[in-house]
Amino acid sequence: MEVQGRIKMVGETQTFGSNGFRKREIVVTTEEQYPQHIMVEFVQDKTDLLNSYQVGQQVKISINLRGREWVNPQGETKYFNSIQGWRIEALQPEAAGGNVPPVAPMDAFEPAGDLKEDDHDDLPF
Repeated sequence: MEVQGRIKMVGETQTFGSNGFRKREIVVTTEEQYPQHIMVEFVQDKTDLLNSYQVGQQVKISINLRGREWVNPQGETKYFNSIQGWRIEALQPEAAGGNVPPVAPMDAFEPAGDLKEDDHDDLPF
């Protein structure tokens, strides 16, 4: 799966416990009708992947959805989900003239001729 958008925040690397577990979070804002602020976490050696990225950059992040079960001291079972990133790449804006077909100059078109007001009724749709 992938998440694509503009970086809103890149957090600092956090270290937890005696085993040195590392985690780093990034927030990406999607660019759609209703933008979403998606927090993705990178763990262990993947935290270093975020070193060269900055707020405002457009990126594509490859993710895995993770879920876990936890039983609290009262015996209640709780479920937690996380979005874990494992690859990130910058998206470059398309260069002008990249894969765009050439456009004919305006003088290459001939005028349609004299149109009468009644001609619009002859359209096939």
